[in-house]
Amino acid sequence: MTDIPALPPSRPTPGPTSGIGVDTSRLASRANLEKAGKQFESVFAGMMLKSMRQAHLAEELFSSKGLDTFRDMQDQQVAQSMADHAPLGIGKAMTDFLAKSQANLQPESTSKPAGETP
Repeated sequence: MTDIPALPPSRPTPGPTSGIGVDTSRLASRANLEKAGKQFESVFAGMMLKSMRQAHLAEELFSSKGLDTFRDMQDQQVAQSMADHAPLGIGKAMTDFLAKSQANLQPESTSKPAGETP
């Protein structure tokens, strides 16, 4: 039988309970969470547009690297505009999901008086 060397003691990994290396300060306000939701929606819409462009449903008449670069920049702006003005709802869903764990980030509820029925 061979001797197996002992493993060095493991170091604690950073986690929510250890308090080491966890920065939750940006979750302190609902505005920050909503901004992250809009950014997520923008990234999602950009990925969707990029995927649609890669489908090549039609032959391109003119093709160049410059045109491809310009189209990518245009798609980024369209995705940002979509997230700002006509959101798909995925950013709001993510914001609401993340806000559930933070009691101070819950939107104001419209509670009805105790004796009132819908």
